[in-house]
Amino acid sequence: MKKTNENVKYIKRFGKKVRLLRTQKGLSQEELAGRADVHRTFIGMVERGEKNATLVTIIKISGGLEITEAELMADLEDA
Repeated sequence: MKKTNENVKYIKRFGKKVRLLRTQKGLSQEELAGRADVHRTFIGMVERGEKNATLVTIIKISGGLEITEAELMADLEDA
């Protein structure tokens, strides 16, 4: 998928949401990565909007945060 301005906007919003939820739960990037079974550096790249998370990764991250996928994706349109 080509990174258009609209796509980048949502990728960055998603990353900010992951960071917000992670910090609210008192988790480090490394702790979340372990819980989500992804590489530690990947969490940082997602949070900075450098990586576009796939559906599988969204499911893993939501599991690591102990929330539903819907909660993770909520309000991205309005952010």
